[in-house]
Amino acid sequence: MTVDCPLDCEYLREARKHEKPAPLDMERLPNRDIRVTDDFLRAHEPLTAFLGRALVNAAFSAPGAADPDAREAMESLVQTYRTLQSGVVYETRPAGPLAAAIFDAAQAAVPEFRRLEQEEYGMSRTRDADVLGIWVFLQHLALANDNGRRRGRSFLDLIWEFYGGGTMPPRPSSSLILP
Repeated sequence: MTVDCPLDCEYLREARKHEKPAPLDMERLPNRDIRVTDDFLRAHEPLTAFLGRALVNAAFSAPGAADPDAREAMESLVQTYRTLQSGVVYETRPAGPLAAAIFDAAQAAVPEFRRLEQEEYGMSRTRDADVLGIWVFLQHLALANDNGRRRGRSFLDLIWEFYGGGTMPPRPSSSLILP
């Protein structure tokens, strides 16, 4: 039986403390050619927080979305921004409906961030290469925190803790009946 625990479930939180993610094989890591350094992340911290928040909000707005859906959406986002680097505008849409919903919301966050930048600084300083770097960073973070569960949400929980904004997302409906 599967139970969709809310992210603030005390048993889920305790279990996550004892999880050991599968070792990450750096040779098989996708998009290794895109270097994301600590200096890059520090310089683009507002963009990272904004896109991380957009990603997790999109995932929690799509009922039933889990880490694999977020990873599929991020792979499509990376491919879309790689294509933009070559001068071609082409969206690589994910096949799964939940991943597609996450992709759409995350993709819409980029022009929103640029609009906010424009209002604050009088111009947008964010390049497509910067956005690509952040998507690769989040993709690598998702792979590093993959607990191997098909409906796992450990990566989304981690992102929510970093960038979620405090209150927990809405609780999923559960088939668990308590006395």
